[in-house]
Amino acid sequence: MNRYFSIVVLVAGFVMFTLVNNLMLGSVRLDLTENGLYSLSDGTREIIDDLEEPVNLYFFFSEKSSGDLTALRAYSQRVKEMLEEYQLLAGSKINLRIVDPEPFSEQEDQAAEFGLQSVPVNQAGDALYFGLAGTNALDGQEVLPFFQPDREAFLEYELTKLVYNLSVAEKPRIALYSDLDVEQGVDPRSFQPTPGWIFMDQLKELFQIEKIDELSTASIDSADLLLLIHPGALDEEALYAVDQHVMSGGKLIAFVDPLAEMDMPEPSGMSVPSGSSSELNRLTTTWGVTLREGEVLGDSEAALMVGGADGTPVRHLGILGFTNQYFSGDDIATADLESINFSTAGILDLDQVDGIEARSLISSSSSAGSLNAIQFQFLNDPAELQQGFQETGENYSVAVRLSGQSPSSFPERSGIESHIAETDELNVVIVADTDVLSDRLWVQVQNFFGQQVASAFADNGSFVSNLVENLSGSSALIEVRSRGQFSRPFVVVQELRRLAEAKYLKNAEDLQARLAETDRQLSELESARVDDGLLTLSPEQEAALVDFQDEKLRIRKDLREVRHSLDQDIEQLGGKLKFINILLMPFLLTLVLLVIRTLGLTSRGHKT
Repeated sequence: MNRYFSIVVLVAGFVMFTLVNNLMLGSVRLDLTENGLYSLSDGTREIIDDLEEPVNLYFFFSEKSSGDLTALRAYSQRVKEMLEEYQLLAGSKINLRIVDPEPFSEQEDQAAEFGLQSVPVNQAGDALYFGLAGTNALDGQEVLPFFQPDREAFLEYELTKLVYNLSVAEKPRIALYSDLDVEQGVDPRSFQPTPGWIFMDQLKELFQIEKIDELSTASIDSADLLLLIHPGALDEEALYAVDQHVMSGGKLIAFVDPLAEMDMPEPSGMSVPSGSSSELNRLTTTWGVTLREGEVLGDSEAALMVGGADGTPVRHLGILGFTNQYFSGDDIATADLESINFSTAGILDLDQVDGIEARSLISSSSSAGSLNAIQFQFLNDPAELQQGFQETGENYSVAVRLSGQSPSSFPERSGIESHIAETDELNVVIVADTDVLSDRLWVQVQNFFGQQVASAFADNGSFVSNLVENLSGSSALIEVRSRGQFSRPFVVVQELRRLAEAKYLKNAEDLQARLAETDRQLSELESARVDDGLLTLSPEQEAALVDFQDEKLRIRKDLREVRHSLDQDIEQLGGKLKFINILLMPFLLTLVLLVIRTLGLTSRGHKT
């Protein structure tokens, strides 16, 4: 009876405090979550503050179809509350509409028109919608087809990016400079057309790409993002132009290489072309990043299998396949990728520089080491690379993101009137490989009835697209980082369960051993009990048989008690947590917020 009374009190207390909060404290915000799940970042606030025209957001969620999907409904509530925070901050600049697209309704037709993804939930054909559509005053439209729960950490970034894209009138301009023939052209020796690299075709579908022939302040002045791919040996003026672009708040993605294999045509046979190197150490050293000259990264754990000199498969220490365990899981550029293939990649050394945050996007395994680039000049058998190779146990950086404050790499030019001496908006990504962009490492192109069809077997292209998409936005958008998870496991309960189960298993093993031995002795006595229909047991043996049967019952009872003790400990802790979460914490928070509101009203009364 006391148990039912406690439940009634908890429910009544929860309802009472919820009513008080909604009526008196609806506009008060206090985020006590560990990762500030309900607090919008400064980047989001800046983008919302800069909105010039109203933005319409349509949040679609199928209430009826999701009735049995408890976890998804909890996440939908999280998305809805986050969107309401956007609306509260933006005021009239964001118009939020919550839409329940019931089957065969106009709202479902609207969701389909926006291009939202529907997921069938039963055999009757009912579809579940869980997405977001946005429009602006210029008929612009952006869509998040379906909110994936496994991307919860990037929820704020995706919402802010959608709002940002609706607020800009045209696509950002991306200036591309490369010493490699990444675009479609003509072979000067055969005069035959050469196809462009697949990653370039993908970028041109998504962004406004402009190829520039020289690096100068004039050529990159209006670019939102500068994309350098194997820039070769740049002179002082070209390096200064790149430096001033970064100092002015421009973003930079640089693919450099200690051994760019694609800088020369692939020869026949197993040898690897000598290629050439490219680096930006004159600039990047100021930011705390240095590409090792003449050194190629070797990694026995990430090495891919290739054909050896005799055709036998062998691991190539210079051709590496990095899976997601080597990626930064909290960076938008790499979080959803599965694998990226590199060839003769370099090593980026990181030094701590005040004001600059350097984060590795891709790192090697601990089974890595350095290889001399000369070893690849006339390599006939990849197995030769393993001779004398030493693993250092160190994780080397292959791709690095830099942000923060930095001075110019050309302080000697501070006397020039147009010189920009420093920036507090450093946004740079450096990748120590250019071959990672080549088709051979990630995509297979086939002719299908006259059409070239590309089939990707690695995520190299997605990696480049993610980088360009992320850095081509505003600096405020780049600042929006991943957040924690809304669904938090009860780690205390799990630890208690683990310890209790360990104790239970130990006791259970002892009892099970005793039970097995008792069963064995019982079996022996039972088998000897009757022989040719005659009683063969003595009275003492009969008494022992009864004792063994009683012992078996006692052991089974002990096993049930051990299990019951485990469940009781879990239930007691669960009851305490329910009391704290449902009654105690809401009560304390209500008191705190009432005090804050009362003090605020009192202070305003004194002022008047």
